[in-house]
Amino acid sequence: MAQAPLLTCNALLTLTLLLIPCTISVTVSTSKPKVEVHENTNAILACEFRTEKETNPRIEWKKKGKDISYVYFDGEFTGSFKGRASIDGATVTLRGVTQKDSGVYNCEVTARRDKIHLGEVTVTLTVLVPPHSPSCHVPETVMRGSAVELHCKDKLSVPPSVYSWYKDNKPMSTAHLPDINYSLDPKTGTLKFKSVSTSDAGQYRCEASNGVGAPKSCAGQHMKITEFELSLTLVIAVGVGAGLFLLSCSLIICLCCRRGCCRCCRKQKKKGKQKRYLHLHRPTTDPRHYKHTKSFMI
Repeated sequence: MAQAPLLTCNALLTLTLLLIPCTISVTVSTSKPKVEVHENTNAILACEFRTEKETNPRIEWKKKGKDISYVYFDGEFTGSFKGRASIDGATVTLRGVTQKDSGVYNCEVTARRDKIHLGEVTVTLTVLVPPHSPSCHVPETVMRGSAVELHCKDKLSVPPSVYSWYKDNKPMSTAHLPDINYSLDPKTGTLKFKSVSTSDAGQYRCEASNGVGAPKSCAGQHMKITEFELSLTLVIAVGVGAGLFLLSCSLIICLCCRRGCCRCCRKQKKKGKQKRYLHLHRPTTDPRHYKHTKSFMI
């Protein structure tokens, strides 16, 4: 019997608390802070809010970046979102999203009659892009025993692609084994050979994949491994070229000397003329050419 008044007091206290109106300022939340959608599909940026007294709050959506740009401002969509977006409450639906729509969005709700005027929440949108045909670099001809790198890159896929290489349409291993003379990095798409051999010749192609769409490959390119004979031929060709060059220089110098273009040639020619002049005017001792010039009487 003594506990009845206590129970009655508790019941009255609970009823009183329920009847007292709760004071809740504006609150903003989202049911999905990270949104991932495929390219050319629709993206829903969820934003829910509650206000204390304000019945017509101001709703704004902004996209963060180098320059913050408005998506929804003053009751309408702006920029590239105009005509391709709709709003329900504060939740925005973007139609036909592209890679340019990826980014961080901010939903802001302003309730001027509430004690706390502003509430906001952030939603990150990622537009998934399937692989594109990667650009591949495969050297046409390499010397046996040299180090070689093959490159593969797809700059458009989201998330970034991982790469695999095929030789003659057979997958190349990414494991580091003692009997393999190459290394393959799936993240960068680089295929490195420490020292190529004749068995490494063949057709190479690279494949890009990121789990969003079907993998894409570049066209196969043939790599040829040359032997030492090619370098010997090159040395002979260089030697022949050098000999022809020296011969041409000699001919030019001779022609220049004949025409008296060079100073040294002019000096040499002058010396030659002086020698011929001395030879022609040298006095002779031949008796047949002796001429009596004076007479003596004893």
